[in-house]
Amino acid sequence: MSGYNEDAYREARQSAIALACPFERALLSRCVVCFKAKKLLLAEREVISCTEERACSLCQAFHESLHDNARFALHVEPHQPWPFGKEIRAQCGGVRGLAETLAKDAGMTADVALLVNEGILKYGEIGRFPYSEIMRAIVHYEPRPRRT
Repeated sequence: MSGYNEDAYREARQSAIALACPFERALLSRCVVCFKAKKLLLAEREVISCTEERACSLCQAFHESLHDNARFALHVEPHQPWPFGKEIRAQCGGVRGLAETLAKDAGMTADVALLVNEGILKYGEIGRFPYSEIMRAIVHYEPRPRRT
């Protein structure tokens, strides 16, 4: 049994992070980057915080839209928590798919906040992003294999 107190960790996390990044898993897995992200060490774990409220709210809206659109493609039941692997596919594949629709580099240098802002400039609002194209990138995204 683990010697960690998860409830105490969650409380410490909430007090340490003012703006939680919705793309934290993608950033920690290093499939994308974000110039608005700030990495913190908390209880021997890495956590990501956002440094700008507007960027965080735009990323949150994009994250929610990705979830709404990817539910069917990734076979996730409504009102069920997202399994880690499918969450990574939605986050990494979604950001890379948005980069591809904007004709940007979709590699590890895809910057989440920058891409969301450029998407808004091109499409007008997050709800108008070309989710059919972004979903293809999500479905085809393969997470990196586990280290053995």
